[in-house]
This record gives sequence, C-alpha cells and structure tokens, in this order.
Amino acid sequence: MSLTQNERSRYSRQTLLGEIGEAGQERLKASSILCVGTGGLGSPALMYLAAAGVGRIGLIDPDIVDLSNLHRQILHDSDRVGTPKLASAQARIEAINPHIEVIQHDGLFTAENCLQLLKDYDLILDGSDNFPTRFCANDAAFFLKKPLIHGAIFQFEGQATVFAPHLGGPCYRCLLPEPPPPGTVPT
Repeated sequence: MSLTQNERSRYSRQTLLGEIGEAGQERLKASSILCVGTGGLGSPALMYLAAAGVGRIGLIDPDIVDLSNLHRQILHDSDRVGTPKLASAQARIEAINPHIEVIQHDGLFTAENCLQLLKDYDLILDGSDNFPTRFCANDAAFFLKKPLIHGAIFQFEGQATVFAPHLGGPCYRCLLPEPPPPGTVPT
C-alpha cells in the first residue's frame, strides 16, 4: 500500500528512522487494530495509533461520554458529554489523521460476537475495565492466533503487555487462569 505525497510529509519524521522507513510506514498503513474500549486505556493508545498511521482502526465501546470521564479519557471533550463514545472517538481520530479508516462496532464485546469482530483485524487492543471482557479478548485472540495488546490500570499503577501465544509466548489465562469472583476486585 503506497503512501500519498501528503502521507509522506505527515510521517516524514517516522520514516527517517531506519527501523521504520517508508516500507515500515506502508506496513502500518496496511495494518488494522480493534480497540476494545475507548476510555482511560483506549484513549491515549488510539490517539497514538492514529497519529502513527495505522490504516484501519475498529472501535467497540457501548458507553456514553460522561463529565467524570474527561480527566482521564483524553480522546473525549467537554462538548461531547452525553454522546456515544464511539462517535466521539471517531471524530477525534479523524481530526488527528484523516487518512485513517475508522469502523464503529456498536455494543458490547462478548463471547457471542468476539470472533466475528476480530477476524478482520491484525491485532486486538484490550482497553477494557472488567474481567469478562478481558478474558473474552484473550480467548478470541488465542483462537484466532492474533496478538493481544493488554493494558490495565489501578489507581496509580499500570501495566501493559503483549500476549502472542501463537508465537510461543503466554496468554492472559497463563497469568490468571480464571476471572476473580464478581465484586472481589475493583474495576
């Protein structure tokens, strides 16, 4: 997928890096990622993915932008309070980079739809805030043999990792075989 002149200018600082170059930027343009959650974890990741030039970004998040989200969910603005997070996220991503294709998937990411949703993406980014969704994302990535980028936050601590068991590494269930009982850990 060749770059347009506008894209060459936009990504010129990235393509100067030997590890990326124009060929790497073309691979980014041809790549796709499904982001589960556009809140505190998904927001900064989505902004950087768009700025970097990932060509197709899928979004799934059933929530509405709330005023209490804005201090940590930087993808959303005050004027979008009360609107679906999907619409807010798409508007911000397109403002950052009009060359990105954004696909909204309305609803929850569930065991019933996860395989179908993920099948057309190269990677999955788990920005969810609950264990059922995290396990669902892990299981879908595992069975479809796709890398899972996982992030979690609790108060002042955070963690990020990539799970790729199809390449010989562990999966999320290797660290936590079963979800904790509901109500035993905070979201």
